[in-house]
Amino acid sequence: MALPRIGLTVGDPAGIGPEIAERAARDPRVTDVCEPLLYRPAPAGAAAFEPGVATADGGRAAFDAVCRATADALAGRLDAVATAPINKTAWRLAGLPWRGHTDLLAHLTRASDVAMMFHTDRLRVVLATVHIPLGEVPAQLTRHRVERTVELAAAGLPRFGCRTARLALAGVNPHAGEDGLMGHEETRVLRPAVEALRARGIAVEGPLPGDTVFVRALGGEFDAVVACYHDQGLIPVKLVAFGRAVNVTLGLPIVRTSVDHGTAYDIAGKGVADPSSMVEALRLAAQLAVRREPAQP
Repeated sequence: MALPRIGLTVGDPAGIGPEIAERAARDPRVTDVCEPLLYRPAPAGAAAFEPGVATADGGRAAFDAVCRATADALAGRLDAVATAPINKTAWRLAGLPWRGHTDLLAHLTRASDVAMMFHTDRLRVVLATVHIPLGEVPAQLTRHRVERTVELAAAGLPRFGCRTARLALAGVNPHAGEDGLMGHEETRVLRPAVEALRARGIAVEGPLPGDTVFVRALGGEFDAVVACYHDQGLIPVKLVAFGRAVNVTLGLPIVRTSVDHGTAYDIAGKGVADPSSMVEALRLAAQLAVRREPAQP
């Protein structure tokens, strides 16, 4: 039986992406389970990028690679896509309107709703809001957004062996608002969203205090936690499994995974970058490609 073909984009050419992508693509742990195909700038163009320097050309090169790999996945020439990190400053210099991979992939695949999940062997976290300032989180945390994020998590988790996903929703305020004493998002938005979701048959609890819900998930009580904002979800994931966690985009018509870190401009070009997360992203992409199911609830 042929191994799944995984398109591997090398990310920002001035970061560690090309290095970790090439090393991961040769790793026996990867080649035993899939056929990785690198998407990168032409050799002559790649030499023009100075390590650690964000440029418009570098942003455009990373963008073009993602577009090519996504098109090939949609056309059935790839079974999944795994992406090395891009640099958001370089994308802005290139005049690109997307903040990162997730919203670009939603645009390219015409997915109406997507969510970012970080997967580890011990903990899974789904983000309700992603790359926005903390001060904008309350306005962005609408009932619709919360409900769709939980629905995407419930629909996507069976791919990971969770037949009936047990989900927890973290509160946005200390102590999950303490009945309005420390904020009103829980009573006005999160609690009504949970009640509506449970009425539709989704097994979700919350809003639960953010300082204990991840401990409960690590203890096996939940299959995933839905976090209200970026750092609320990413701090526990990286504390538990930095360098081994995998970013999975839920809601796409294709399988897409990525690393749990950025471009690491400070060590780019020095040959010391750790490819572990890229290896795990490729291995998980191969697993999900084999188990592919419709991603929409």
